[in-house]
Amino acid sequence: MVLAAGLGKRMRPITDTIPKPLVKIAGKTLLDWGLDSLAMAGVEKAVVNVHYLPDQIVAHAASRRAPSIAISDERDGLLDSAGGIVKALPELGTDPFYIVNADTFWVDEGTPNLTRLALAWDDARMDILIMLAALPQATGHSGGTDFLVAPDGQLRRAAGSPDGLIYAGAAIIHPRIFADAPAGAISLNRYFDEAISAGRLFGMPMQGSWITVGTPDAIVPAEAAVKRALAGAQ
Repeated sequence: MVLAAGLGKRMRPITDTIPKPLVKIAGKTLLDWGLDSLAMAGVEKAVVNVHYLPDQIVAHAASRRAPSIAISDERDGLLDSAGGIVKALPELGTDPFYIVNADTFWVDEGTPNLTRLALAWDDARMDILIMLAALPQATGHSGGTDFLVAPDGQLRRAAGSPDGLIYAGAAIIHPRIFADAPAGAISLNRYFDEAISAGRLFGMPMQGSWITVGTPDAIVPAEAAVKRALAGAQ
């Protein structure tokens, strides 16, 4: 599931005419950074939700060869992160699936991070397994940290602690957590907190460089970070 339905207001004026997932960084759209990572991990089908300037995303998705893409249409109203997933569940099926934010991306170092995430998944212990980035790995991040990681990988909220890690915009989720989901807009944070309470939210530190592009002036640093990461991988 690629979450691509946001308004991208902080990216104006660029997003006055194009949706944020189609903003290009180092010659590749944010959406393609995510879809390429999924394809590299062996994902054959992705669901992309759309709301703002949706026809552009639909047309762009149709130009791709892999993964195959189903569109989840939210033109009638934004459903937030979890609400968008719930709407798309009929396309996503009953097995655990990846979620990827369309406004952040990363450059892998070594084994692709989404492959590592799948290898770390333990259905008996986990409802959600999220990818985490350390502050030194991040470019464009203006906030604090999100989660503290226990030795066994369990997570709790970091509340900005310097010892914490950042939610890196990718995860594996089991759809059972949405069994009693209400209709309408709802944030994934609710399900993160429920999984914490149940001892079933886990994290995996990523390898490589993590990049978020929140405003137009973040594009140049993002492209520089990509260049450095790709040069280091050679």
